[in-house]
Amino acid sequence: MGQREAELVNSPQVVVVAIASVDGRLTLAPDVLLLLGDERWQALGAGEDVNEWLKHVHKPQANLEGSGSFVPNGQVPEPLPSVAGDPESLYQDYLPDEVLHRPGHQGWFTVVDGRGRVRWRITEEEGWHLLVFVARHTPPEYLAYLQREKVPYLVAGDQRVDLELALEKLGSRLDVTCVLSTAGGKLNGALLRAGLVDEINIVFFPAVIGGFETPSLFDSPALEPDERPTRLKLISCQVQAEGRVWLRYQVIRE
Repeated sequence: MGQREAELVNSPQVVVVAIASVDGRLTLAPDVLLLLGDERWQALGAGEDVNEWLKHVHKPQANLEGSGSFVPNGQVPEPLPSVAGDPESLYQDYLPDEVLHRPGHQGWFTVVDGRGRVRWRITEEEGWHLLVFVARHTPPEYLAYLQREKVPYLVAGDQRVDLELALEKLGSRLDVTCVLSTAGGKLNGALLRAGLVDEINIVFFPAVIGGFETPSLFDSPALEPDERPTRLKLISCQVQAEGRVWLRYQVIRE
């Protein structure tokens, strides 16, 4: 068995959870980052989620987000110092021992950032450590920056992050068996199109947002003529306070 085949066996379960309006919008407008807070979203009663319940049931060792949750599409990141010499050594998985074996470890806060857009200034939750997925095309200046900040990263893919390989590495290198994705529509759409999603949880709140370009639940390329929609099996349906509805689905493997 080759390395990639061995990693595939260890690929973790992926559970998607999202809070959305009735029309499936994940935010209020294309460039509104809810991680920064927005009182209009909170006023809709969208603050309640099911993350804690899912964490209790699935016991995920990693959360997953995309860079778009932290940086708007049009924002240009601040420049980083250039890298002197041959940068090839930067394109190896970076997993420093002092992070891997730190006391009190509970899990990984993983982010897909193949373009090297995010300059990390977030406070990590106790016991959870940041880990970034990058690619061979990621600027070396960004990889050097992550190493200076002691931020672990896994290299997966060439021009962009190969999500399947990234998840395989989480399983084979870090013993992750379940990932909870709270990402936006583009990343969740990419996971769905790649056949990597096992369970989908959506909490709908009673409001309609609209907007032609407002991010929605699964923003992905249109189905090809020979492709079929992803079929789901309802696990449960729960009516919550103030008209919210939590739908829990299993993804059916064709």
